[in-house]
Amino acid sequence: MEVGLIYVIFAAALAIGLSATGSAIGIGYAGQAANGVLSEDPDKFGIMLILVALPGTQGIYGFISAFLIILKVNMLGDAMATFTAAQGLQLIGAALPIAITGLTSGIHQGKVCAAGIGVAEKKPAEAMKAVIFAALVETYAVLGLVITIFLLNGIKI
Repeated sequence: MEVGLIYVIFAAALAIGLSATGSAIGIGYAGQAANGVLSEDPDKFGIMLILVALPGTQGIYGFISAFLIILKVNMLGDAMATFTAAQGLQLIGAALPIAITGLTSGIHQGKVCAAGIGVAEKKPAEAMKAVIFAALVETYAVLGLVITIFLLNGIKI
C-alpha cells in the first residue's frame, strides 16, 4: 500500500472520527439533561428532541467531508486516482478544519443545549431562545465545513 493512500484514509477518518466524537459527547450531555426533564414531564419531548439533536450536526458535517475526500480520489470508482504522499498530506490538512471544529463545537453545543433544556423545562415559552444560543455554537462547525470544502477543491489530484 502506498503512503499517499494511507494519508487519504487517515484524512477521511479524521474528518468523520473527530466530528462524530464531538457530536456523540454533545448529544450525551443534552440527552442526559432531557431525560431528567422527560421523567417529570413527557409532554416536553418535542423541544427536548430539538435541543438533543442539534449537536448531532457536526457528525453529519464530518461525514460529508469524509465522503468528499473519498470522492476526490475516486476511492469508490473502478479506477482510483493516483496521488503522492504530499497530496495525501494536503488532504489531511484539508480535513483538519472540520475535524477540529466538529469535535469542539459538538461538545460545547451539547453543553449549551443541556443548559437550554433547563430553560425549556422552567419556561417553555422561552425555549427557542435556547435554540438560538445553540445555533451560535453551530456557526463554527459550519465555518469548519466550508473551509474544508474550499481546501479540498484547491487540491489537484
